[in-house]
Amino acid sequence: MRCPRCGWPESKVVDSRPSESNEAIRRRRQCMQCGARFTTYERREELPLVVVKRDGRREPFDRQKIMHGLVAATVKRDLDVAQLDRLIDDVEQKLRDGGVLEVPSKQLGEMVLLALKDVDGVAYVRFASVYRDFKDVDEFREELGRLENGQ
Repeated sequence: MRCPRCGWPESKVVDSRPSESNEAIRRRRQCMQCGARFTTYERREELPLVVVKRDGRREPFDRQKIMHGLVAATVKRDLDVAQLDRLIDDVEQKLRDGGVLEVPSKQLGEMVLLALKDVDGVAYVRFASVYRDFKDVDEFREELGRLENGQ
C-alpha cells in the first residue's frame, strides 16, 4: 500500500478492526518513510452472479426482478419488504457460499420458492403458480397437497 503523502510503497498496520457496517476491515497504517498515518479498507471482492435462462441466454443476477415477483405474491399478506429483502439475501448468500457463478433460472426459482415456503404458505402458492406456470385448478390442488403434506 503506497503512502498517500510521499508514495513510499511500505507501511505497517498500526490498528485493525471491522468497519461500522462489518462489510470491511478498517486498517490504520503508518508509512515507513515519512511516518504519516492513513486508513485503508479491505473488502471481499464480489464476483458477479449470472442467471442462465431457459433459452440459454445469460443475464446478471437481478435482485429487483426477484423482489418484484415476491411483492406480487405477497399482496395483502402480512409481510414487509424487509422480510422479502432478507429472503433474497439468504438465497444470494447460499449461491455465493456454494461458489456458484452461474445459476440456472429454474434452480434460482426453486431456491426462492423453498425460502418463501417457510415464510408464508399463501405467498408460496401464489409465487409457485406464476413460476411453475400452473395451467388449471388441478395443478393448484396438487401443489396445495404437497404443501399440506410438508413436501
